[in-house]
Amino acid sequence: MIITVEEPKHAAAIEALLDASFGPDRFNKTAYRLRDGVDSIPALNLVAIEHDEHGREVVVGTIRYWPILVGGATPSILLGPIAVAAHLQGSGLGSKMIRMSLNKAVALGHKSVILVGDAPYYERFGFTRALTLGMEMPGPVDMSRLLGLELVEGSLAGAAGMIGKPEQADAQDVAIGATPVLGPVLATSIDLPAGDTPVPFSALFSRTAAERLWTDRVRRTDWFWRDGLQAGAA
Repeated sequence: MIITVEEPKHAAAIEALLDASFGPDRFNKTAYRLRDGVDSIPALNLVAIEHDEHGREVVVGTIRYWPILVGGATPSILLGPIAVAAHLQGSGLGSKMIRMSLNKAVALGHKSVILVGDAPYYERFGFTRALTLGMEMPGPVDMSRLLGLELVEGSLAGAAGMIGKPEQADAQDVAIGATPVLGPVLATSIDLPAGDTPVPFSALFSRTAAERLWTDRVRRTDWFWRDGLQAGAA
């Protein structure tokens, strides 16, 4: 299995996987109001791929991110949807995809992530309701499931108000992140040009978040980015 950046050729298989996971009513969820008419963030959209007996690709996992704006002032990104094929649920694939995509989000300069999901599951990655207490959603939602994660400490401090779609110019800024990609992202550091010292992830976001992201159930050397593709120890 590989985990790699989503390509246009994966679109139909992703939709089929999402339909199987969430049913035909998924488009009625409030989170889809924030996605409608907005481009997702290509660099953070990942797919997990297996190959069948004929060597054909089979999409067995997907995760996507979208630009959002909190209270008309604080840019962030929205995680979801994320889905894993039925035969791989409980295998840890979803956790790996979350960690890898958050890894990339840090490298791309994103500062925070918002999602709607089960707190007991997402708390292991550092998401918490405490960071979203002043926020609102543009439709009905169980507010106990509205969670936030700071990739940069303090980035959601004071963030409050309605979560909405960013303006197009703002969306482009959020999509590319505040800083350029520095290079291939490893599970413990970011490689800089030859001669520079690698920067540990602990220098990029808070120690607490880093520990939750990279030490829960996954050995740090198991998964790594190579030339934009995800490889791993099966």
